[in-house]
Amino acid sequence: MLDPKLLRESPDTVRAAIAKKHLNIDLEAIQSLDEQWRSQLAQVETLRAQQKSVNGEMAGLAKGSPEFMAKVGEMKSLKTELKELEGGLKETESAWQEAMLSLPNLPHASVPEGKTDADHVVAATHGDVNAVSADAQAHWEIPGFENLFDFARGAKTTGAGFPYYVGDGARIVRALIHFFLDEAGTAGYTEVNPPIFVNADSATATGQLPDKEGQMYETVIDQLYAVPTAEVPLTNFFRDEIIPEADLPVRRCAYTPCFRREAGSYGKDVRGLNRLHQFDKVELLKWVHPSQSYDELEALRNDAENLLKKLELPYRVLLMCGGDLGFAQAKKYDLEVWSGGQERWLEVSSCSNFEAFQARRARIRFRNTDGKPELVHTLNGSGLAVPRVLAALLENNLQADGTVKLPAVLVPYFGRDTLRFA
Repeated sequence: MLDPKLLRESPDTVRAAIAKKHLNIDLEAIQSLDEQWRSQLAQVETLRAQQKSVNGEMAGLAKGSPEFMAKVGEMKSLKTELKELEGGLKETESAWQEAMLSLPNLPHASVPEGKTDADHVVAATHGDVNAVSADAQAHWEIPGFENLFDFARGAKTTGAGFPYYVGDGARIVRALIHFFLDEAGTAGYTEVNPPIFVNADSATATGQLPDKEGQMYETVIDQLYAVPTAEVPLTNFFRDEIIPEADLPVRRCAYTPCFRREAGSYGKDVRGLNRLHQFDKVELLKWVHPSQSYDELEALRNDAENLLKKLELPYRVLLMCGGDLGFAQAKKYDLEVWSGGQERWLEVSSCSNFEAFQARRARIRFRNTDGKPELVHTLNGSGLAVPRVLAALLENNLQADGTVKLPAVLVPYFGRDTLRFA
């Protein structure tokens, strides 16, 4: 959520942010609603002050006297008028809150202009895309793929995009999760096992609501949401709290299954492991001092990159343009691995700085050197998402005999250096 003062004092800054993110928002209507809310609030506060003044005057008058009874009549009149104004203020305030939640975060000055994938900036590359196996092929076409990744039975049991992982398929997923968590611990993140359902307040705090309702699975009776990412329960760990400044930065990591409806997804991008409704991911999250947040973003990106280097996967880092930047993000890097069989890049991590946008919604603060509460900055990144990392491993390391040679770093977790489909 943006600071309301920004809307009032620098509306052109907010207007530029909306334009850079290519969003269609009626800023003038929100400004008008803000003015209406402040005007009604001032009227209510004036009447409350009058009530207090009249009440004080009554205390000095003899009960039952003409002057006292006149004040009683004045109090009744004020009470009736105040009740009516408070009702209107409540309605306007609700509309104002909803309108303020519709305003996106401001893009950082370093975010490039643009609207499509072609406008992203390649910030870094690592590895040789031509050094992958000569036998690479799309992972879903590898003979025996369905023995380890059973999409047909998953569709029967639940629906499309909910596969069973069997044998070495289940084993390699578990190995990757344990590897990601161990590496996060070494990098200074404290592991958390969070809830995988959250309430609407939690989803609103992180910006999923009111922006991504259609992408989340919701329980009807309890109105809880299955987590689209561990970012949501992790961020809310400190909701409505003040973190000691000496504790900053706080670094946490969590593994969860993630659930996304992926409404509107179709075509080659959804084949095999490329896009699932349920998938496994390790999330990295930080609460940091505002003065350190962009240094911490680069460190977060480095933590995610180190995983790909150890997995020996060619990758590139994209600095996302304004039009492809998330609603709540101020700056974002996407990490993409090279898929040798599909001959395309697959996103496996997003590393984002939200500045104070989420913290203002969640009321997460620290007490600064002057003793005043100040909003923290929040950052998060995937470290990493399993399915596409796995897709790249299967394709890039496919051997002529149909087995997959695993990178050395995974051998202790998997138990051997080769994955077999039969």
